[in-house]
Amino acid sequence: MTVKQPSITMEEVADPVELQKAQAQDERFERNWAWFEMHTAEIYAAHRGKCICVAGAELFVADTPEEALALAIVAYPDDDGRFTRLIPQKKMTRIYADQWHVACVR
Repeated sequence: MTVKQPSITMEEVADPVELQKAQAQDERFERNWAWFEMHTAEIYAAHRGKCICVAGAELFVADTPEEALALAIVAYPDDDGRFTRLIPQKKMTRIYADQWHVACVR
């Protein structure tokens, strides 16, 4: 079986305007992430099995990522530092690994 590798294109961006826009977006994301980290326990406890989006340091909850994102965009259309997350239905230990490079452990 042949595994298709996605093509990756890297570009160096030197335009000061583009760099400033990217930095501003990163700062908005960091603010939203910091807010999320401060409220993680209560979010996970209250919204198991739901999709969330954080924008404007505010939580938006829905059944699908698209719905949560739409709610956030309506409230904060200029916040491009938003992010979505699925809150697992059950609390359990999860192991994340690269499925193609997992070593057998005995």
